[in-house]
Amino acid sequence: MLHSLWERIAGTVHALLADPSMWLCATLLAYAAGMWIYKKSGYKTICTPLLIAIVILVAVLEATGVDYKTYIEGGQHINFLLGPATVALAVPLYEQRLRLARMWLALTCGLAAGATVAIVSAVVIAGLLGASPETMISLAPKSVTVPIAMAVSEHLGGIPPLTAAFVVITGVVGSLLARPLLALLREKDDAVSGFAIGLAAHGVGTATAFQINRDTGAFAGLAMGLTGLFTAFAAPALLPWLLSLF
Repeated sequence: MLHSLWERIAGTVHALLADPSMWLCATLLAYAAGMWIYKKSGYKTICTPLLIAIVILVAVLEATGVDYKTYIEGGQHINFLLGPATVALAVPLYEQRLRLARMWLALTCGLAAGATVAIVSAVVIAGLLGASPETMISLAPKSVTVPIAMAVSEHLGGIPPLTAAFVVITGVVGSLLARPLLALLREKDDAVSGFAIGLAAHGVGTATAFQINRDTGAFAGLAMGLTGLFTAFAAPALLPWLLSLF
């Protein structure tokens, strides 16, 4: 009888682990736990909710033996919300339209320089370390938001899941380093700070920028969108030349 009971429990657990809604709930709970830890830490950057949620989810997936394909069947519903969330960033940006009109040239030059360096540096460093062409291609769009990065990677012959991992790592590291670097450089302009954070660390950086203030977040959102657009055109043009170096 105990054996039969154990089989029922095991069957129920197996069914739950295979249920996409289970992993949707797990993602939301992991982020809620990350927010709680973040607040308890006094809003320290190292305890950013996204980083905590990633650690929790990876630990749970490893402990249960669930693969990424099963997880993303539920997680994709949250991924879908990236689009509406990105569009919503236009609201605070509209409030900065007068500053944008004055700063368009400086922002355009910064975008071209920053996004180009992000592509070239990642591919060159990976090539020098002996990475495969597929890995180098997957690294090229690491500084743009996940949907754009994965589409660019797949189109160019990269590995989209690997690109997604690189994007998350870039965003987390960028958000961790943003405030210390800005403090070191004594940069106090909201527009400059926000644009730099959004360009280097996409959506995760934009969330960090909004924690600084609304204006910084608005310019970070602008940089995130423009970097994605620029990379979609620049990566295909730069990659053949970069790959030929190795």
